[in-house]
Amino acid sequence: MIKVYIMETCPDCVQVKSQLKDNPNYELIDIGTHVRHLKQFIRLRDTHPAFAPIKERGTIGIPCFVLEDGSVQFSMEEVIVEETIDGAACSLDGSGCQPIFYKSTSN
Repeated sequence: MIKVYIMETCPDCVQVKSQLKDNPNYELIDIGTHVRHLKQFIRLRDTHPAFAPIKERGTIGIPCFVLEDGSVQFSMEEVIVEETIDGAACSLDGSGCQPIFYKSTSN
């Protein structure tokens, strides 16, 4: 599952939240709703190298997408989730397809 750090008062985050609110592949974490969420985001921001240019520009870094592999992206265009097809038999045992999470190759 992709974690998405957002804040209600951030215009870019409002758009992301409306696009992802019912998508089970994303966990929306509003850093303004609880200090626990804010601390979690600050810890990520302070330690992850993807935030270096963000901090140099003096911006916050939200919306922030943390992919399953731990990589960090800052726009939905850089994050792709392949949709599953109900009833499809992608696996040999016929159990169907699982969502595939991956980062785009554009950097």
